[in-house]
Amino acid sequence: MVEITWLGHGTFELKTEGGEVLLLDPWVDGNPAYPKGHKISKLDAILVSHGHFDHIHDAVPLAKKFSPKVVAIYETCAWLESKGVANCSAMNKGGTQQAGSVAVTMTHAVHSCGILDDGKIVYGGEACGYVLKFAGGRSAYFAGDTNVFSDMALIAELYRPELAFLPIGDLFTMSPREAALACRLLQARKVIPMHFGTFPPLTGRPDQLAKLVEAEVLSLEPGKPIRW
Repeated sequence: MVEITWLGHGTFELKTEGGEVLLLDPWVDGNPAYPKGHKISKLDAILVSHGHFDHIHDAVPLAKKFSPKVVAIYETCAWLESKGVANCSAMNKGGTQQAGSVAVTMTHAVHSCGILDDGKIVYGGEACGYVLKFAGGRSAYFAGDTNVFSDMALIAELYRPELAFLPIGDLFTMSPREAALACRLLQARKVIPMHFGTFPPLTGRPDQLAKLVEAEVLSLEPGKPIRW
């Protein structure tokens, strides 16, 4: 079993049966949806999907505090290293590496990836997603920020994820309408919506997605873990 805790917006804390802790797209400080009182006390790996502030904001301080393995696309890793982050493990789309017991495969995403650095936007490579294969063989797909794209069907064929983390907020990512098509392409049995409700323009909601799909939509509450 994997314990999954939504920390608001696109940030998730995953705890494996072996006690490893992975943090996806870390945004803690200033995240209005971050659960009050939740403390990150251990980190074995940080995965960054792209360089926008709401997905990378706390990667540097948390990496310096806990010294986890930090996984990101090559250019984002180069930027993180320039900020003093050790243990960066760069990769690119289609590649796979281990983050502890979890096999991490980088996938495509349809989104931008500029990094705000000292008031300027610098190149951060491309946005990506990840397939996470856990001990025991089960796989989950973390889409990061993206629109639906037809090659999600290839993700289904290659990796057969049982669970998909999909953005639904609209404006900066897909809405429930596009996410419903993503569900059909991915063929995942369970879906966790993310990247909604943090700000007023992010109008998509899990109940809207649930009306459009056959998959089970897991509507998480920030700070309350579920076991999968």
